[in-house]
Amino acid sequence: MRYRKVRLIDWNALHFTSSHIRLLLAVIAMTCFTITDLWSQRRFDQSKEIGLAVGTGYYMGDINPGKHLAGRLSAGYGMYYRHNFSSRLSLRVNYFKGRVEAWDEDSSDPWQINRNLHFRNDISELSALVEINYLDHQVGNLGDKLTAFLFTGLGVYNHMPEAELDGQWTPLQPLGTEGQGTTWADAVGLEAYGTSGISMPIGFGFKSNLGPFTTFCFDWGVRKTWTDYLDDVSGVYADRAVLMQERGEVTVQMADRSTESEGGAMNQAGIQRGDPSRSDVFGFISASLSFRISKKPTTCWSEI
Repeated sequence: MRYRKVRLIDWNALHFTSSHIRLLLAVIAMTCFTITDLWSQRRFDQSKEIGLAVGTGYYMGDINPGKHLAGRLSAGYGMYYRHNFSSRLSLRVNYFKGRVEAWDEDSSDPWQINRNLHFRNDISELSALVEINYLDHQVGNLGDKLTAFLFTGLGVYNHMPEAELDGQWTPLQPLGTEGQGTTWADAVGLEAYGTSGISMPIGFGFKSNLGPFTTFCFDWGVRKTWTDYLDDVSGVYADRAVLMQERGEVTVQMADRSTESEGGAMNQAGIQRGDPSRSDVFGFISASLSFRISKKPTTCWSEI
């Protein structure tokens, strides 16, 4: 079987250009500058919440190149604190942990099926999000039935891709499956990738009051990252002999799991393994219940 380049997809709808990133940062900065004014002008609208969330995560990258909610989904969980500065503007400090998982064998692409890689990755993210409500929303005000909202912000995340071998899941980053940490990597200028990074969430959701102190929330957000290694796949195959000598048998087996090598060669050094031109993206979808903590049960809305 002959190898070919991974089919490029239109990532423009998902990945942000530098101008988009600058615009988002400008919006966040302007929002922060207006918080003081909103505090004095709309003080009666302010409230605080804590919430618990459940949901799932997914990713888009070399093993799932173009489909939202593809891959093998698992349950995730999280919690958050939300400060509502007004009925339209909130700041949410959010923590969520979700697993992303994808397998080449689930693809319809013969090239991917032959490559035969897979991974799972438990991603933990802590983020600060600015939420802008489409309609007025006060926590517990049953007159505010439902509103949509948009959110964006910045986050930090930790991750560790793993793959299964002989029934055991093994962390991939320490193995250096593309030659990281070997003389091969030194020769081509490849460094080990990090297991933490910066994310830029952007998404939308819906909020609905369920009672005087309870709100139901649904949100869906994707995360821009600056890594291509959420799946441990990015560049080309490393030299098999170097991996065997400097990393060992497990790394060799994890690095190249092809069902059929190009031209029958045992050593596929330098042949395409992934697409390094695009960073990976992950997303979380969650449903949550939040509870107002800023006022006593006897507080009248007119006094807030």
